[in-house]
Amino acid sequence: MIQLRKLDSTAIDFQETLDALLAFEAETDFAIEQAVGDIITQVRARGDEAVVEYTNKFDRIPNGGAADLGAFEIGQHELDAALAALPEKQRAALQTAAERIRVFHERQKDELQGFSYTEADGTVLGQRITPLDRVGIYVPGGKAAYPSSVLMNAVPAKVAGVGEIVMVVPTPDGVKNQMVLAAAAIAGVDRVIGIGGAQAVAALAYGTESIQPVDKIVGPGNAYVAAAKRRVFGTVGIDMIAGPSEILVICDGTTDPDWVAMDLFSQAEHDELAQAILLCPDADYIARVEASIRKLLPTMPRQDTITTSLTDRGALIKVRDMDEACEIANAIAAEHLEISAEEPQQWADKIRHAGALFLGRFSSESLGDYCCGPNHVLPTSRTARFSSPLGVYDFQKRSSILQVSEAGAQTLGKVAAELAYGEGLQAHARSAELRMKPGP
Repeated sequence: MIQLRKLDSTAIDFQETLDALLAFEAETDFAIEQAVGDIITQVRARGDEAVVEYTNKFDRIPNGGAADLGAFEIGQHELDAALAALPEKQRAALQTAAERIRVFHERQKDELQGFSYTEADGTVLGQRITPLDRVGIYVPGGKAAYPSSVLMNAVPAKVAGVGEIVMVVPTPDGVKNQMVLAAAAIAGVDRVIGIGGAQAVAALAYGTESIQPVDKIVGPGNAYVAAAKRRVFGTVGIDMIAGPSEILVICDGTTDPDWVAMDLFSQAEHDELAQAILLCPDADYIARVEASIRKLLPTMPRQDTITTSLTDRGALIKVRDMDEACEIANAIAAEHLEISAEEPQQWADKIRHAGALFLGRFSSESLGDYCCGPNHVLPTSRTARFSSPLGVYDFQKRSSILQVSEAGAQTLGKVAAELAYGEGLQAHARSAELRMKPGP
């Protein structure tokens, strides 16, 4: 039986209760950390041999396992075959989603242009934007396979102009998910290797005999993958360490309560640690949503997961008004924020922190997960206060341009030398002074 937590913002202990509800810190599992450390050390030392050894073991590769890393290579012909073999509706859905994601990120790229300007003395200053050379994409495999994540990670990298996209995907028991392979074909992934776990992350970060090291690793994974990404950060870039999925719904009481209940389910079904919260000023409406939850929950194939998620980390919160709902939403800084209201834009204008905003009652979060176009890789665990969705900018880097004129060297040299002497860095000062003409 589901136990729904109902809060009221006027309660004396509301803030304390809300803080406790929002608190989530992934516990460091020292056994996992040690195992990941050992795997990374072995991959760095033994390269392909270690990757093959761990993959055979952890993914239970049949027939005695593979003898070399080449056996895990998934060629373009296999990707194309997977795409061609999909049922027409699935293939069309993947292609439509990919095109919408591509169009959105192409517009995003248009906004990310370099610049330069020339000062009066002829000095040219600016910024140049260039794509990364090589990116690794981690994709969960087996039963927990997400072709939508392939599109969300690979398409913006392609739009950004990344030179090579290498996708790693585990194949437990030797099983390859055909929709994942088809998505890779559609997205234009350059190389696909059927390996996963910490050994795949290490191979991408440090390189082996068969795998060139990448510049950045993106994509979701289990606790071992997350621990490996933390360890290799600095050698390579990473997108983020994602926490459990979250949805926050602000509703004015005008949306069908069944819709809101199902929207809460849509994130709660991910896993038991996912969080789904409703903010509403109408107590009667909250009661109707609660009734919808109890009515619809038995129809959900993942009802046990939803029940645990809503019981442990969910809440139906009565607020004073929509303005207060927006204040609380900014404090929560949710991954997904739905504003299900008659005039959503007026409330959206008050939101400063959210991974993605879904405005209006027809904008269900699930549409954003799959096919609207904006990226579904979003900051979690309140990191939307300072982080952004995955985008073209994650696959680019910026270089400053400084072309100082002779005249500029005279004026800027004085400033630089003065500051350098103040910091006790005489070589810096002299480097600037040598380019200055002798005074009268």
